[in-house]
Amino acid sequence: MPEQPVVFVLNGPNLNLLGTREPAIYGHETLDDIAGRLEDRGRELGLEVDLRQSNHEGHLIDWLHEAQAVGAKAVLLNAGGFTHTSVAIHDAILAVATPVIEVHLSNPHARSSFRHVSLVGQAAKGTIAGFGALSYMLALEAAARF
Repeated sequence: MPEQPVVFVLNGPNLNLLGTREPAIYGHETLDDIAGRLEDRGRELGLEVDLRQSNHEGHLIDWLHEAQAVGAKAVLLNAGGFTHTSVAIHDAILAVATPVIEVHLSNPHARSSFRHVSLVGQAAKGTIAGFGALSYMLALEAAARF
């Protein structure tokens, strides 16, 4: 039986604190809660979900490269604060053929003006934001259709 296609779910800085970090903005669900639901839905869609988190920019870049190297179907990327600052992540997205969907729990456009520019979004295939943890599920549904 062939392996299931894999979708990488990459999470940037401070997302390890979900559930306790500014719950009025990010909600009460933890990253583990989100991972469990994504894995369940992934199985239903015939996808393997590989969820990772790092507070280090270079790890996210290495994982984007790895996604291409292993033939991942897609990457869901919540780059956290790197969304607005990282030319290196922007360039890594452009360097790989694997489609990347930018994901955000909150709506960056409804927040501080510095969050209105997304270097990640400028390189990604699309963006899903503002639906809390549901943003990840919506992005997985989109990735399943690639």
